[in-house]
Amino acid sequence: MDHAPIDIARENRFLGPRAALLQRRGIVVAVVGFAAAAALAAVGHGAGRDFFFAYLLNYAFALSLALGALFFVVLQHLTRAGWSVVVRRLAEGVAATLPVLAVLFLPLLAGLHDLYHWSHAEAVAADPLLAHKAPYLNVPFFVVRWAVYLVSWSLLARFFLARSTAQDATGDVAETHAMQRRAAPAMLLFAVTVTFAAFDLLMSLDAHWFSTIFGVYFFAGSLVGFVALLVVIAFAVQRGGFLTHAITREHYHDLGKLLFAFVVFWAYIAFSQYMLIWYANLPEETGWFLRRQNGGWGWVGVTLIFGHFLLPFLALLSRPPKRRKRLLVPVAVWVLAMHWVDLLFVVGPERSPDRFLLLATDVLVLVGFAGAMTAAFAHTFARRSLVAEGDPRLNESLTFENA
Repeated sequence: MDHAPIDIARENRFLGPRAALLQRRGIVVAVVGFAAAAALAAVGHGAGRDFFFAYLLNYAFALSLALGALFFVVLQHLTRAGWSVVVRRLAEGVAATLPVLAVLFLPLLAGLHDLYHWSHAEAVAADPLLAHKAPYLNVPFFVVRWAVYLVSWSLLARFFLARSTAQDATGDVAETHAMQRRAAPAMLLFAVTVTFAAFDLLMSLDAHWFSTIFGVYFFAGSLVGFVALLVVIAFAVQRGGFLTHAITREHYHDLGKLLFAFVVFWAYIAFSQYMLIWYANLPEETGWFLRRQNGGWGWVGVTLIFGHFLLPFLALLSRPPKRRKRLLVPVAVWVLAMHWVDLLFVVGPERSPDRFLLLATDVLVLVGFAGAMTAAFAHTFARRSLVAEGDPRLNESLTFENA
């Protein structure tokens, strides 16, 4: 059965004063979260190191969501997708937080010596393997690489948002063609930079360990986390009285299918990484997983098997949960939480290899990043429409139906 025509002009599609209110609240939450975490870091032996590990954990989490959003935006233009036009602007808004995350990367530079063993000259001099990797793993080159990553991602996010926003006023199809032409090289740049960023930010916490699949592992988690976040944002936007008719059950259905697919993709990559290392049984590779089987971290791994894969897999396997918001949104929130636990499983054992450790600082820094990203997201929509209303495929998206 065909949908009744939807007049986008009659939809509540501008946040208006709510954008400023949301931005102010986000800033307050960010300041409180970061300040409270910093205050805890100023007290007690080793608290500074704990702060930087908490900051790294939550920076990786926030960055993964923004990168997942950027990938989603580029993918829609690369495939010339019509169904997603209604929700694509929301993804553009999440990707637009990347310049803010570029600024928030700076505190990590102050904690390099607390986080990365390879940043100590005496450690490199005493370790032949670190000395062998020193041409790549050194502080100046690390900083240069991250400058390239962050500038590249920020420019890509800005380009697609700017062109899409300009099209709102003109409806010029040339903007669509420009974004489509740049989507392929943007995807190649994204693939290379995200892979090496994952190596630098997370894998090099243990400079002796290496996994050629780790970049894909981080990428898979980014996809899962972002699609879950997009479901939550779409629901929150509609609950606030915006795009109440534009985002339909059909869009939630497709987002549910993507979430299901990426949950399976993450599980496949995670299993492949473990299986290859287990089968080869090389000491320089197995140590990473052995640390994650001790001191309570093994239970976190079990939690990921069930919580990050099996439970969402079963929950989204049938058609109805993907089409009903009251069923899909709780699953999305759960998956988003499991994505954070996944990154805790990567970062946590490097901070505390002998025992499971979850600190108040970890949660406070998470609150800080949530506030910062919310403020940046709200700022993006201070004057922009929540939907790409100038896109020539908008009507296709508004009337989209799953087979």
